[in-house]
Amino acid sequence: MSAHGSLLVEDDFSSRLLLQTFLSRYGECHMAVNGREAVEAVRSALEREQHYGLICMDIMMPEMDGREAVRLVRGMEEAKGIHSTAGAKIIMTTAVNDVKEVARCFRDLCDGYLVKPIDLAQLLSQMRSYQLVEQEGRCSQTGKLATSASA
Repeated sequence: MSAHGSLLVEDDFSSRLLLQTFLSRYGECHMAVNGREAVEAVRSALEREQHYGLICMDIMMPEMDGREAVRLVRGMEEAKGIHSTAGAKIIMTTAVNDVKEVARCFRDLCDGYLVKPIDLAQLLSQMRSYQLVEQEGRCSQTGKLATSASA
């Protein structure tokens, strides 16, 4: 199972544009505008024996919220033998800065949490902590924003 790029899940156009421009510096960046599209993007990647290295997921979106989407993504990864520590690094993005919401997101197996407006330096710091990019800002592992998972 190989990993590739990032998936940006955001319903707000301005936030989506800012994050896509930033993430594209580090590799291929796919986009979804709600949780339902995110789940389909992950399902499609897994069917191709790939998974995302990073998923930035808004919490409050139409059709399916980010927390439900994360639970479904983690379930699909588990079904493919990818345990949460080896799966996509999921950073929740939201305007809600509430400790209870943060705790719920981590309980749903996200890896990080950023409050909007997104501080790109904080996002880069989290990407580095997950070893998705090198300290100099280059992508790790063959020039792609990716992590490896053993199936």
